[in-house]
Amino acid sequence: MKNIKLIIEYDGTNYSGWQSQNNGVTIQDKIQDAIFRTTGQQINLTAAGRTDAGVHALGQTANFQIAHTIEPQKYKDALNYYLPKDIRIVLSSEVELDFHSRFDAVSKVYRYIIGLEKSALYYNLRWELAKELEFCLLEKSVEIVIGEHDFAPFCVVTSRKENNNCTIFSASWKIENGQAIFEIKGNRFLHSMIRSMVGAMVEIASVNRDKTKQNLTLERFRDIIESSTDYRIASMAPAQGLYLVSVEYKKE
Repeated sequence: MKNIKLIIEYDGTNYSGWQSQNNGVTIQDKIQDAIFRTTGQQINLTAAGRTDAGVHALGQTANFQIAHTIEPQKYKDALNYYLPKDIRIVLSSEVELDFHSRFDAVSKVYRYIIGLEKSALYYNLRWELAKELEFCLLEKSVEIVIGEHDFAPFCVVTSRKENNNCTIFSASWKIENGQAIFEIKGNRFLHSMIRSMVGAMVEIASVNRDKTKQNLTLERFRDIIESSTDYRIASMAPAQGLYLVSVEYKKE
């Protein structure tokens, strides 16, 4: 028996997320089917994180156990032969049998991309935002999220856990090539947490606000994060701007 680790890149536009489900085509389904067509064996593929519909990955990590004679590094080319063009195996390797792509992860890096101008090519790969943003407010808001906090207000209510604390090791915004790019590294992330966080920061930093509604302020944002509350962040950035960049493990 071998434990095979995959590093995977995908464009999530045409899929109902990572995880297999009754309705909708998923990335897990496509890769498991490629493994079956390669080996003739049905396996269960475990991923480091279950990305939502429309979310992309540059470095998703997954693993599966199998008794087969294919050399571990050759799974990359074998699976890519059967995979669609929007899903690619970047690397395949053998790891110890007790390796688990989800439970052994110590940190993940996500990136969120906002296009400050509309594009005919990249609209499925970023949030095209027709708003002017105050970059200084983005920088101030991102400082607040660093450290250990209860991020329940940024999580879908039905997905909240008994413990919703996450530790954010680093987070930053930058403006580059007509895009606002948010990058964050943490030990864990809740369902919709990053998209809710980005939506809140954009609301705070928007120059032309909707005067008919109560807008989120930097001070209120700080109170929500620093105080235990049942408040739910209402703003949520769209899925197509989010990327799982990489996953880090202890043994690496």
